[in-house]
Amino acid sequence: MSGQVTLSIDGAIATITNDNADKHNAFDDAMDAQLFAVLGELKERTDIRAVVWRGEGKSFSSGRDVGALGGGDVDLTHHELMSRGHRGIQQIWEIEAPIIAAIQGWAIGASFQRALLCDIRICTPDARFMLPEVGHGVIPDTGGMGVLYEMCGHGLVSDMVLTGRRLSAEEALGHGVVSRIVDADQLDEVAHEMAAKIAAAPAVTVKLARRVIGHLARPEIRSSMEDELFYQTFNNKSDDYAEARAARAEDRDPNFKGS
Repeated sequence: MSGQVTLSIDGAIATITNDNADKHNAFDDAMDAQLFAVLGELKERTDIRAVVWRGEGKSFSSGRDVGALGGGDVDLTHHELMSRGHRGIQQIWEIEAPIIAAIQGWAIGASFQRALLCDIRICTPDARFMLPEVGHGVIPDTGGMGVLYEMCGHGLVSDMVLTGRRLSAEEALGHGVVSRIVDADQLDEVAHEMAAKIAAAPAVTVKLARRVIGHLARPEIRSSMEDELFYQTFNNKSDDYAEARAARAEDRDPNFKGS
């Protein structure tokens, strides 16, 4: 059975839940569609003052469900699929309520990048963050490189992207990727306490403060995502990408030529 993304409302606070716990909340196409529908609903609501985004089970999300790859909409080109994904996740910026990502266990690939687009991230001591895409022959393409560059600078983002290194919770806190580390049994409670504090503040003040922060960061992130869209589409047609797939299928070392 496929996982799902659910939305629950309690007063002025909305909770988005990644629910595919058996696969560490890995996302397939159906879950993507559900997430984008949830974000679309939230951007139309004026009664929601804060949002918590969480995951069931041991992880926030281990990224893409590799077992579901190739089962998507074959009528769309790679460029069209990526454009749809960018439009879907950029709805985060159109929601008037701040979003708090509550992260435990793995936050990998696109799911980590989606959390980076949120307003606030908190995590448990066992949280681990990775961008392993380059090792699979593609580039991160959900805005995460741009956000990490702003947060941490050239060195860390290059290390994470080019080597696929794993970032621990303590390292993430030190680099400002998360703002708090909380015990696992308190993660949901703390996230909702934070949401309640935001929801209790004057709505216009919260909106204006977020707008200032957004104006500082958003143009560069949009530009970065436009680059990702172009370069990932090119990469998808490259000889090296074809060679990576062939070598994997044939269980041999690849012979990359840089083209």
